[in-house]
Amino acid sequence: MRITIDRTACSGHARCAAAAPELFRLDDDGYALPLDTEVPAELEQAAHDGETACPERAVTLR
Repeated sequence: MRITIDRTACSGHARCAAAAPELFRLDDDGYALPLDTEVPAELEQAAHDGETACPERAVTLR
C-alpha cells in the first residue's frame, strides 16, 4: 500500500498528520507530503485513519 497526496486538493488542515503522525509529514506551510515508501503492514490502519481524516479527500491509498 502507498499513500498518494493530491497537492492541488490539500488545504493544509493537517488532519492526516494528526490522525497518523508516524506516516504523514508536513511541509513548512502545513501541507501534507507524500510518503516515499510502502506503508508497513502494522501501520495500514493508521494510513486509513489519515485518509478518512482529510476533509478534501486529498489522501488516497493505493
